[in-house]
Amino acid sequence: MKFEHKSDQELIHLYVSGHEKGLEELITRHKSKIFTSIYLLVKDEYLAEDIFQDTFIKVIHTLKAGKYNEEGKFLPWVLRIAHNLVIDHFRKDKRTPVITNGDGFDIFDVLKFYDESIEDRMVREQTHRELKALIHLLPSEQKEVLIMRHYGDLSFKEIADITNVSINTALGRMRYALNNLRKMMETRELSLKQG
Repeated sequence: MKFEHKSDQELIHLYVSGHEKGLEELITRHKSKIFTSIYLLVKDEYLAEDIFQDTFIKVIHTLKAGKYNEEGKFLPWVLRIAHNLVIDHFRKDKRTPVITNGDGFDIFDVLKFYDESIEDRMVREQTHRELKALIHLLPSEQKEVLIMRHYGDLSFKEIADITNVSINTALGRMRYALNNLRKMMETRELSLKQG
């Protein structure tokens, strides 16, 4: 049985009817998007792995209990669970995420770049570092939408569902996020030129 050619929905039905491989394929298929979305919110590799595992424990319980009814919406549903677990973690912790630039997992390392000179690579890495630093200066609602859209590849409808806001609010947050990033970049350019 070729699992990789099956839809998410078919894999869920296979898993519920006793084929463990159905769930394995779903995790393999969506792991990077889910992990990246969690990681970019918590900025800690180990914490992201814990939340990722907790997310799938919840997914398994829900599927086994026969309570899954999000026809054709597996990824947004899992991301919503992950998102809620991140919020729960910080609520329990009574603090906002601490931004660290440790030696942990970095999504930009995962993106493979070929045919570039050492100079190009250094410029690109510097740009990514600066961009990431700027993204983390955004208000949390704007940062969240930006991360889900660009790293999680979600539609605004899915982002709206996950964050419990209207599509217009999600679009507005994205617009503010991009405007703020643009302003921060222009300010940085000016200070570099004057320096």
